[in-house]
Amino acid sequence: MKSVFYSSGCLKSGHDEKISIVILTKNSEKYLEKVLKSVEFADEVIIYDNGSEDNTLEISKKFENTKIFIDNKWEGFGRQKQKAVNKASNKWIFVLDSDEVFTENLKNEVLEVIKNPKYDAYKVARLNNFFGKWIRHCGLFPDFSIRLFNKEKCFFNKRIVHESVEYERVGELKNYFLHYAYESVEEFIDKQNRYSSLGAKPNKLKAIFSPYWTFFKIYFLKLGFLDGWSGFVIAKLYSEYTFWKYVKKMDN
Repeated sequence: MKSVFYSSGCLKSGHDEKISIVILTKNSEKYLEKVLKSVEFADEVIIYDNGSEDNTLEISKKFENTKIFIDNKWEGFGRQKQKAVNKASNKWIFVLDSDEVFTENLKNEVLEVIKNPKYDAYKVARLNNFFGKWIRHCGLFPDFSIRLFNKEKCFFNKRIVHESVEYERVGELKNYFLHYAYESVEEFIDKQNRYSSLGAKPNKLKAIFSPYWTFFKIYFLKLGFLDGWSGFVIAKLYSEYTFWKYVKKMDN
């Protein structure tokens, strides 16, 4: 694999323990400037780009702590994120998507934790924005996933989609980051259509029954109805995604 590297300037070195932020990008201009402003505190931000054709690289070069790697080969999210992590100079990694923004409280907590870590990895919550509304139910908050970890002891698995970090000891942070998930229903459908193709698991029985369970779980058990109309739409859309996942690549 051949990659192209650009560095935007001198890196910071103000902390006893340094942190690298890792971000995968491809045509990610929409929120990227807001994202990068929120992580200007980091000593290093790895931008691992998969052939952007918009202003993603130009935006990235505006920030002094960015290191940009261009890799036009796509091997799935798990492998791609691990390749990006391998480019980081520091052992402590925070993996962020190009539509996710650090909060000030999370920044302070992360910098404090890595000074005297008790665990090899940490679960971090995110608050999701769907269609212009912050969603606090539907099973979408606190929406924990492992984002902060010691790369010498943890690594990404090789799954094409829905990848995760392999670890031995894990803790949990108190604060969350913001995720600008979907601006519109059309955007949701487009992305979940791609994801359901990548993670297709043909199964006729599950294609029939799982969508109903998905809707019931999100709307009722996960209290999606408390998010009003947005909660109903989210439950319905995820139930349809479940159907697509089990019906795609299935012989009629």
